[in-house]
Amino acid sequence: MRTVVLDTNVLLSDPEVLLSFSEAEIVVPETVLGELDKLKTSRVDPDLRFRGREVSRLLFELSEQGSLLDGVDLPDGGRLRVAPLDADSTFPEELSSKNADDRILAVAVQMMRRGIEDVVLVTNDLNMLLKAQTLGVRLERRFEGADGGFARRYIIRPFQRYKVPLGILAAALAVFAAIIALSIYNPIANTSQAIVPQEFKDQLLQPQRDILDLLQTLQRNPNDSASEINLANQYFNMATNGHTAPAMYASFAIQHYQHVLAAQPDNLDVRTDMAIMEFTTGKTDQAIQETVFVLRSNPNHLQANFNLGIFYWQGRHDYSAAQAQFQKVIDLTRNDSSQAARQALKDAQARLATVKKEAASAGKSNETTPTGSATATGGV
Repeated sequence: MRTVVLDTNVLLSDPEVLLSFSEAEIVVPETVLGELDKLKTSRVDPDLRFRGREVSRLLFELSEQGSLLDGVDLPDGGRLRVAPLDADSTFPEELSSKNADDRILAVAVQMMRRGIEDVVLVTNDLNMLLKAQTLGVRLERRFEGADGGFARRYIIRPFQRYKVPLGILAAALAVFAAIIALSIYNPIANTSQAIVPQEFKDQLLQPQRDILDLLQTLQRNPNDSASEINLANQYFNMATNGHTAPAMYASFAIQHYQHVLAAQPDNLDVRTDMAIMEFTTGKTDQAIQETVFVLRSNPNHLQANFNLGIFYWQGRHDYSAAQAQFQKVIDLTRNDSSQAARQALKDAQARLATVKKEAASAGKSNETTPTGSATATGGV
């Protein structure tokens, strides 16, 4: 079994990397936990803080299985543990114990010097890569896909909650609302595009600028369905990626998805994404109804099957129905060698294991799925 040591930047680029190495011992250096803890109060990008919280959440869930210092089993047959520096091993003289990156690298070096074979350090940090090469540590780089990775399309986290100071939230929403109002209702004659002062635009995050551009595009051409889907997807991202007021952005996304579906009722991907937004706003029954509609048209729709498992699990605590959905995803992806399918398989296996554990804790482990699959019934 190979040993995979994870650097902080890899975890922050994709928290699900914790579950993405099959049949391996995943090692999180103790220093990484300290760096994640610092993110809670640091003034960094909100998305970065969100991903830091996601890593902490995943580790907390895994810690319920046992001591992370001793190691816990993973659904794919591997193990995960948190590793402090070995007090019985000499700290590598080429590194500085005062430097966080060096302490992370030292964990991998100490393992190698203790005779542990097949140690791989996974990092995207250039300086660490160069230092590791000089110390003979095997390296692997790992980047999230350009489309946002599997997490964007299959892993939904609407049950996360974000606490934001009310004054900051009010100011941010007021600025954005003022810009949208100026864009849509600017009473300038003889122009097809509203004028927005650059100073206002400079106060927006990039996703908000993209939304503004799309709103102006739809102002010029209300029937541009591609732009409207893109706009709804932008709101989707704002609702699920840790920005303030997720329910507000989800409501905007639903409105635009509904408008698209009025003209394209068979657009299953749009309907699937709309169901996620409905779940985000607490409309579990509607989310299940829309997802069941998708699965009646395409029973093998991978994202819809996975999401329905989430809805049953988190929305209704219907453990038997949730297990049936995650098992369906496993069955659909078991013989598919594509990267997305492999990741879907791992995520479904992880969720299935968690649901079974929760069902056992709730005394419902002996329940069986009702006759007829959840995707076929979908009762609400």
